[in-house]
Amino acid sequence: MTTGVAADGVDETLRPELLVITGMSGAGSSTAAKALEDLGWYVVDNLPPQLIGDLADLTAKAAPALPRVAVAVDVRGRTFFPALNAALAQARARGTRTRLLFLDATDDVLVRRFESVRRPHPLQGAGAPLDGIVEERIMLGELRGEADTVVDTSRLNVHELSSKIITLFGDPGDPQIRLLVMSFGFKYGLPLDADLVADIRFLPNPFWVPELKAHTGLDPDVAEYVLSREGAVEFLDRYTAALEPVLKGYVRENKRYATIAVGCTGGKHRSVAMVEQLSQRLAVPGVVAVTAVHRDLGRE
Repeated sequence: MTTGVAADGVDETLRPELLVITGMSGAGSSTAAKALEDLGWYVVDNLPPQLIGDLADLTAKAAPALPRVAVAVDVRGRTFFPALNAALAQARARGTRTRLLFLDATDDVLVRRFESVRRPHPLQGAGAPLDGIVEERIMLGELRGEADTVVDTSRLNVHELSSKIITLFGDPGDPQIRLLVMSFGFKYGLPLDADLVADIRFLPNPFWVPELKAHTGLDPDVAEYVLSREGAVEFLDRYTAALEPVLKGYVRENKRYATIAVGCTGGKHRSVAMVEQLSQRLAVPGVVAVTAVHRDLGRE
């Protein structure tokens, strides 16, 4: 009877998917790695190839599991790099689901990119960037032929490359953007990481209602009081509508995370109630994932 458990004790169905990112220096591996991180992949940069198999086994045993792992490997690894082919074969032999992404670009584009950042090619030595590029292309010729996916980045800017990576390796169930919707109190200072800030101190403060003062915006009575005030629902309707084109623009520009802050005086009543309502309105399954956070709740 087959159990699905390998000799090392790892359930084969729990082994992670391993994506190895390689290719020409300057072709965009850093951009690809960042896009994968935004998709929720566990990314390791410049790992010696000999450790790829061990990393796959380690992440398979992790709790909670890390189902998607990406490793960026390139000629910066110097003497380690030639071992990549053997490491990939070993990982596959151990049952790891492995794919190889090769990023490429034309020589003239790569030369311009190195000149624009004023950094030497890893293999140019005392020569010019083109010398290093030629040597690297010879070194990687066989590896390119074995790649599962080759992406030519010559005509892609960083946003277009990110979109390409998201299309190729994103899960259909991944949200297009993740929002952190945060309540806060102005008297404790603005959230430094907020992308957008709304001020709802135009609404009457439940703090001055004796039977509501000790409660918070999470309490149904406080929430009902806040939402029943003139302008409250109108604000929710119009602010939600105003955010729709903003969020669509964020997605087009591959901004995968954003923080929306809603503030009142102390961050206890009005902003808390509004954030709870706004979070529900903004959440769209498979498109917008929303987490509500109340920064200053409990500080009073």
